[in-house]
Amino acid sequence: MSFDRKYLVWGMCYLICGMSLGIYMAASNNHGQHPTHAHINLVGFAVSLIYATIHKLWLGDNPPKLAGIQFILHQAGTLVMIAGLLLLFGGTYPPATLEPFLSGASITVLVAAILMLVMVLKALRK
Repeated sequence: MSFDRKYLVWGMCYLICGMSLGIYMAASNNHGQHPTHAHINLVGFAVSLIYATIHKLWLGDNPPKLAGIQFILHQAGTLVMIAGLLLLFGGTYPPATLEPFLSGASITVLVAAILMLVMVLKALRK
């Protein structure tokens, strides 16, 4: 499967999870997970959709070798971030316990974004 399609499928999965969490919060009248909801929709769905578009329009059918690493980093960072936020705002673990995971996940997502920028810049030079 091409990277544009991988990102599209993962993005849609994040969208469904984010919307489901939003519906749950509305139904339960407990909006304690709103930061998690926002991160699922922004980092998971919106960024994945942007990456799908970049792959489709600029990186093409022959993705750079860096694309696989970038994809894995984005997905791993996003999943750890979402899990950490669910645990944090659910009150399952104290912030001090989760901060190393959340900061590591945030840095991983940032590195993935930097790698995407590198791939885009290289593609624009061609």
